[in-house]
Amino acid sequence: MDEESPDGVVFKDDSFSSDLLRQLNDLRQSKTLTDVNICSGAWEVPCHRNVLASSSPYFKAMFCSHFRESTEAKVWLRGISATTLEQVVTYVYTGEVHITAANVLPLMEAAAMLQYPRVFEACSSYLQSQLAPSNCLGLARLAEILNCESLKEKAREVALSRFPEVAASADLKELCAAELRDYLGDDRLCGEEEKVFEALMAWVRHDLEARWPHMQELLRQVRLPYIHPAYFHHFIANEALLQASPACQAVLETARKQMFSLYSPSSRDCQPPGHIPPRSCYQDCLLLLGGQKDSQQTTRDVLLYSVQTGQWQSLAKLPTRLYKASAVTLHRSVYVLGGVAVGEGKSVICGSVYIFSLKLNRWRQGEPMLAARYSHRSAAHRNFIFSIGGTGEGQELLGSMERYDSVCDAWESMAGMPVAVLQPAVAVKDQRLYLFGGEDIMQNPVRLVQVYHISRNTWFKMETRMIKNVCAPAVVLGERIVIVGGYTRRILAYDPQANKFVKCADMKDRRMHHGAAVMGDKLYVTGGRRLTTDCSIEDSASFDCYDPETDTWTSQGQLPHTLFDHACLTLQCIPHAAGLT
Repeated sequence: MDEESPDGVVFKDDSFSSDLLRQLNDLRQSKTLTDVNICSGAWEVPCHRNVLASSSPYFKAMFCSHFRESTEAKVWLRGISATTLEQVVTYVYTGEVHITAANVLPLMEAAAMLQYPRVFEACSSYLQSQLAPSNCLGLARLAEILNCESLKEKAREVALSRFPEVAASADLKELCAAELRDYLGDDRLCGEEEKVFEALMAWVRHDLEARWPHMQELLRQVRLPYIHPAYFHHFIANEALLQASPACQAVLETARKQMFSLYSPSSRDCQPPGHIPPRSCYQDCLLLLGGQKDSQQTTRDVLLYSVQTGQWQSLAKLPTRLYKASAVTLHRSVYVLGGVAVGEGKSVICGSVYIFSLKLNRWRQGEPMLAARYSHRSAAHRNFIFSIGGTGEGQELLGSMERYDSVCDAWESMAGMPVAVLQPAVAVKDQRLYLFGGEDIMQNPVRLVQVYHISRNTWFKMETRMIKNVCAPAVVLGERIVIVGGYTRRILAYDPQANKFVKCADMKDRRMHHGAAVMGDKLYVTGGRRLTTDCSIEDSASFDCYDPETDTWTSQGQLPHTLFDHACLTLQCIPHAAGLT
């Protein structure tokens, strides 16, 4: 290839360097002009000092300084096998090396010792491509020894992102206490805290005598407040090894107090002292369940939306078609309560409870409610679920409320609401359960706010002209409760501390029977039915987002189909554990 210059042409021979290297390798193989033998044990290979010195700082220092090797006819390289040394020499004279599972580790060590950084990185890349939960801990330790940051970070990433599988590997039990502490304490660890605790106990039991002194320090790395309270009570608080350690008992007592603050009905909503945030791997996802699909068909569909991907994913269907059931999330599970079971030409009002695990993508039946009901409302608070009002088996309007304790797996009757209403907006904030509006038995709007004090099991009511909502959801957004539509475009934000309502930016349409949930600091509204300008009713597939910072609405596109009377929930999950991509 030629390039013009001001005073002529610069000729470039792109194949010259490769041809030269090939000629040098021919000279080496024929032992022509070679002046040193590189040896490993009984194996030796003739080489050219100048070629070796040009290829590596290690050999340059050896042959161009006053070391004795600079004049010796034979040089032994300790710690490098004959096979590996042959591969290194081949690389020097050809620029090629064959990396396999069998030779990658000795080759990488030799490349580090003899200062061939490109071979070293090539070995690192190969190992990164072979990373799996079964070998990532060992390769992370090797990377630490060889000071290979790229491999170390990638191996650590696999160990953290695939922790449940890594915890089952033999390598985890071989970690030292400092290494295990480093993994368990990492905010990026992707696994339920129950699995973190089980991994810790398996590690301790592997060498109990030597590892016993590290129990307290390592137990502190488990984020105990995020463990299901029933699991904490049955499997952690009663663990014999922990009971035998006063230091660990102190850790558990602190966690128990935090758990009491997080889960007890008599605690405040503020974060307790020393509050530990959940690990960063948990993400909020939007879940839509059941409702009336296209052509008003009761559906069993369960749809999950990820903000990160902007995609909808179908999950395991509801076990049965349920009309006007209610649903809540509790301890990263979904509870679907009551409703009218539809099928085989008949409808039955039921008190059944179905529980969905996103991790397993599976439904199971839970303890049924005390009373069968539909068109009721439910709310979760701490480790409790409250199921309120609705229509009973005799089509009567119910004013009763019952409460489910997820630790005891039992329902109990609580104080009934002052005024029985259908389809109010419901939210829980600051130890109080709020019911906004709704309608009476004659389908007239009720202009009431009914408030239930959770720890006192008492109600009181407030009349207000601001309320006139029916079939509207309510959500907690920051410090306020937001009532979203309900035969109106209006959005009302209620401040419980000041007992004041504030109007927010209106929705585009008058909506009812829609869903609403909060993800992050934004409100998402799904589907429903809308009143058109000529007062006809249309089913909707709209998907909108409200930003309280700017008091504006933006469209998120469309749902996969029109949908109303569905449950719309936010569920915290670990995407990898739940099979989400």
